[in-house]
Order: sequence, then structure tokens, then C-alpha cells
Amino acid sequence: MALQDAAPWKRPLDLLPRQVLTAQAQGRGVEQPKPNAIGADAALRRLKEGNARDVANKPAHRDFSAGRAERTRAQYPITAVLSCADSRVAPEFAFDQGPGDLFVVRLAGNFANDDGLASLEYAVKFLGVPLVMVLGHSNCGAIGAAIKVVEDNAELPGHLPGLVRSIKPAVEAAKAKSPHDLLAAAITENVALNVKRLETAHPLLASFAQSKEVKIVGGVYDLANGKVGLLS
Repeated sequence: MALQDAAPWKRPLDLLPRQVLTAQAQGRGVEQPKPNAIGADAALRRLKEGNARDVANKPAHRDFSAGRAERTRAQYPITAVLSCADSRVAPEFAFDQGPGDLFVVRLAGNFANDDGLASLEYAVKFLGVPLVMVLGHSNCGAIGAAIKVVEDNAELPGHLPGLVRSIKPAVEAAKAKSPHDLLAAAITENVALNVKRLETAHPLLASFAQSKEVKIVGGVYDLANGKVGLLS
């Protein structure tokens, strides 16, 4: 059985190279580039173009049933996205991408906890994504809750205090700059801090980032107009 035909969970991890796969062509084994071996700049360009289509309400026509059989054998996402769980934010729609194009990790506040980090490591190491994006959004409720805790000592129920603890550093860093709009500033700061965390996450992501095999970027999705602004 060819490696490409084996079920992903049955393949030995050491037989899953990052940028090439073994395929059968005309009766002999050849090395072919993976479909997502396009480089970070090309991946980011596709996201920008897709977001422009979404903002203009001119999405690409897609047949979502096409490629289902092929997708059962493998996936080749062009970008891994760490996004908020907010129901108003859907990265596939925001960037006008189809099934299998984005590897999305979502949780309220779009911060990198250990489980999310492990998921991103999998996407980079074994799926070969060339680009990782931390995607925040305007009017984020999780960031707003963290602000209330920092400023008003608000008490939250259940497991929410643990979530807010992971967001507080961004709120405190933003507040120290005395911004006109603390919520907007904290949203941006939270994205920036998590980009930095991923860039320095040893042993995997930091290594790929330093070697420039993977680029890690941050962006903020505007709920009002659908535009994604990239952090400089």
C-alpha cells in the first residue's frame, strides 16, 4: 500500500515528511511536492485575496462535494489558524477558503494553551502548513471579560477564571499604554503576545520559525465590515 493511500492514523509518523510525499506515477515511485508546499507568502496572499472576496460579498463558487473521496486519504491545509470560538467568526468564510484549506484551532480569546499549541505543532510538523495565523476579532467577549476582571475585580463562574488568567497579560500590557480604546488595544495586544509565544515555542514551532520554513503572523477580524487587518 502506498503511503498516500494509507489511513493517516495508521502511518508511522517518521514516514510523514514535511514537504514531499511518495506517490506512484506511471508504475514507479516519484517524489512530488505536496499541494500545500507553496510557501508562507503565497499562502498569505491567498488569504488576503479570499478576504477581499468575502468583504466584497463575491465568494468563489465552490462545489463542496467535490474532492470528498480524496480528502478521506489526506489533508493539505495552506494555513493553521488559531482563532476565537466566537460564533460570528468563521475563518473559512472570512478568507473564502474551501474544505481542507485551513487547519483551525478555536477557543475563546484565541490564545495558545498547551492543547492548542500541540494541535498547531501537528499542523506544522505533519501536515506541512507553511503559515500560522493568530486571528483575533473586534468586540471580543473573552477580552472584555478579562478587562472587567482587571479593572473591576469581577468574579466569573465555573472555569472562566482560568481562561481569563491566560488573557490578563494582554489586558495589563495594553492598559499600561493608556489607550483611548482599551478593548481594541487589548485585542491587538493579545494577538501579538500569542504570535510571540508561538514563535518561541520550543522545540517545534520555534525551530520552524527560525529556519523560515514557517511564518507566524497575527490579524484582527473586524466584525462590522469583515476585513482582516494584519499586525505589522
